[in-house]
Amino acid sequence: MNLDKAKKRIAKQINKGFDGYPQLTLTYFGRSSDCATEVVVGFIAEAGAAVQEQRFVSKQDARQDETIQSVLVKIIERADARTVTEVPGTVIIAHTSS
Repeated sequence: MNLDKAKKRIAKQINKGFDGYPQLTLTYFGRSSDCATEVVVGFIAEAGAAVQEQRFVSKQDARQDETIQSVLVKIIERADARTVTEVPGTVIIAHTSS
């Protein structure tokens, strides 16, 4: 799927707001706000249910990775998600050295 098309489909789902369960939450992580190298998809089947997570890692910005964005669209479709949310911005991962 084309990157722009995938991003538009995801944005459309996010912009619908809360519409019940199942709910998916997208959280992007990276070392800086300019480059998110990971995305975590959180899935909640129903109110009060435990969150199931799946993580995707990219060498480049995951928000600009056509494969990852296409997979996110497929996950949304297959989960029959009624609500899709996105944590704003990029959660910064602290660099640790051993």
